[in-house]
Amino acid sequence: MAEPSTIARPYAEAVFKLADEGGKLADWSAALAMLAQVSENDRVQAAMNDPNQSAAQVAGLFVSILSGNLSGDAENFVRVMAENRRLGLLGEVRKQFEALKNEREGVVEADLQSAFELSGAQLAELVAALEKRTGRKVRAQVHIDKTLIGGVRVVIGDKVIDGSVRAQLGTLESALKA
Repeated sequence: MAEPSTIARPYAEAVFKLADEGGKLADWSAALAMLAQVSENDRVQAAMNDPNQSAAQVAGLFVSILSGNLSGDAENFVRVMAENRRLGLLGEVRKQFEALKNEREGVVEADLQSAFELSGAQLAELVAALEKRTGRKVRAQVHIDKTLIGGVRVVIGDKVIDGSVRAQLGTLESALKA
């Protein structure tokens, strides 16, 4: 069976193309966020997995929950996803759409893990350094991880910059054992 990311890719690419051509990347981003959130609800998942519910009924459930918040194109997208029994992939579609959107806008997502809370100035300095290094605008998500002891660990895509005290101690330990 195919991976969820493989199945979700054509949907994400189609929505991205539609949104990009219409100049509505932000609108679609918001719509996909709402749809993904609805699809994670336990009661909605039960309805999606109920064989007695038709695709039209499940699509109608999504549209009624988000009544007034979806464009006509977004409602049609929900119906197509429902007909193909793919509504459970909305989270993955959103993730891939956001990656395509970030690529278009020259933005890269960075996961910053710090042992302590960063001040506004420290965060701004770190983001500026990352933007200089990557040549792209950086959108940072900061998480506190006390196990780092001190310093910061940055994850951008598949690249890791580990400037934590924990990593430095690990390097020192390896050097002493050699």
